[in-house]
Amino acid sequence: MPLPVPGPPDAAALERLADEAMARLPEPFRDYLGDVVVRIEEFADREALAAVGIRNPWNLAGLYHGRPLSRQSIWATGDMPPMITLYRSPLLREWRETGVALDDLITHVVVHEVGHHFGLSDDDMHRIEDEDGP
Repeated sequence: MPLPVPGPPDAAALERLADEAMARLPEPFRDYLGDVVVRIEEFADREALAAVGIRNPWNLAGLYHGRPLSRQSIWATGDMPPMITLYRSPLLREWRETGVALDDLITHVVVHEVGHHFGLSDDDMHRIEDEDGP
């Protein structure tokens, strides 16, 4: 009897990789991530796409939802916990197309979204990445 051919990683596998990526972050950062929830969805919905000005759901691999730490307050009530959503189908397509190891790709997206939790903009993070580049 032939062995079953494994399919693409499911949501649970991606969530596990995201949790591992967060666990590898330096301790000073991890201390501020205890309330951040990670969830996996197949694609971003229209509302999420509109929030970041993207039309094609294949072009969004992850999104931070919540107030950055610098804008959080004990006086703000009723907020949902901060959340990082990873979009499975776009991530898997990027993984197949680029050949980057899936755990490295997930780590890259998670670190980017954690940056938003700390109040960094996309421009800030691109500048940091450019400084650390080859």
